Formats: sequence, C-alpha cells, structure tokens
Amino acid sequence: MTSEEWQAHVTREAAKAMGEWLEGRGRLNQPIASLTMADLEAMASNAIARFVAMGAERIGTREGIASDLSRLLLA
Repeated sequence: MTSEEWQAHVTREAAKAMGEWLEGRGRLNQPIASLTMADLEAMASNAIARFVAMGAERIGTREGIASDLSRLLLA
C-alpha cells in the first residue's frame, strides 16, 4: 500500500470512528451545528485514537517505510 493509499484508508477509518461515535449517541441525523464542543472533542479523540492505533500497527508490521510516522507517534 502506498503512502497515499494508506492516508486515504486512515481517513476513511477516522470518519467511520466519528460516525460510530455519533450513531452510538443517537445523533447521526442531527445537523453538525447542533453538536457541542464536547461532542466535537469526543469525535476528534475517537478519530485520533484510530489514527494512532493504525499508525502503530503499520510501524510494527512494515519496517523502514513509516519513519515520519514513527517520529510523529513516538516523539
């Protein structure tokens, strides 16, 4: 998987994590303007957690190709 493909994959996974958070709270059908700052922060935390988990997995399985990602996650 190229870096661009991986970035697209991670973006989709982060979007899914945000959607799952909204679905879990029964708020998927509400306009984004109705979300509170706490809602947005929770969605961001879920998306970031998913990114970190996927990045750590990629670092662990593919030596040498994710040095920038390693520096970002392990700094």
